[in-house]
Amino acid sequence: MVRAPADFLMTVQAILAPVFVQVLLVFILIGVMGRRRFAEIGAGRVRIGDIALGERNWPPKVQAAANAFANQFEIPVLFFALVPLALYTRKADVVFVVLAWIFVLSRYAHAYIFVTSNHVPSRFRAYMAGVLILGLMWLIFAWRILFTPLGT
Repeated sequence: MVRAPADFLMTVQAILAPVFVQVLLVFILIGVMGRRRFAEIGAGRVRIGDIALGERNWPPKVQAAANAFANQFEIPVLFFALVPLALYTRKADVVFVVLAWIFVLSRYAHAYIFVTSNHVPSRFRAYMAGVLILGLMWLIFAWRILFTPLGT
């Protein structure tokens, strides 16, 4: 039996796929940050003693990667909290999955800008797009929890 596209979008796999891709971003940024840090230390531009107690002495490109990594534990935490709630309450549907993908794409754009040009206005636009999408996801979820019966 072939599933209709709408049925597919409500599977556990489809709902969790954006989460897996967001987690992948975290690991990509760990790699970028680590590679940049080791390169600076290896080239002798940064001494271990200079950074042992804080981040202030890393060059800007390294700090940008570290900041992009740290950002994945700020607003995405609300995304990571929402997805299991939506799964558990069966309130994740096509709209939820599409918005989740848009949110994750905004996080990739934000991280990419951060570790490349670090153009602050563009970075801010990507950040705000994600915040607005995530806010919309939470509003829709809250509406469905408060005004529709569970299990529907």
